[in-house]
Amino acid sequence: MNATLIKALIASVAVLILLRAAAALYGRTRAVSALLQVASATCLMVVVLAHVCEALNLFPSMAWGARGSVGHYLDLASAVLGVTLLVVGYLIYALSKRKAHAA
Repeated sequence: MNATLIKALIASVAVLILLRAAAALYGRTRAVSALLQVASATCLMVVVLAHVCEALNLFPSMAWGARGSVGHYLDLASAVLGVTLLVVGYLIYALSKRKAHAA
């Protein structure tokens, strides 16, 4: 087994936990902040799947891991969008909880 696959499988556990927690939060609150967190976990799952495809050499035409390739930009865009949505969703959630607690 190569190192990229092991790292991707370990990351998938963390992302699945995040996805499960965000989905449960959205199920309870139906808030936009929770929906943003679900969307972020989905983007991060795309990152994990891209690394699995790279490790297993699936879809070689995507040139996973090569700079300037479609696979590289899919991975990069998903990672940036996932982290951004996670931060924005959590900040909105935390600020709304703070306002609700203060009132």
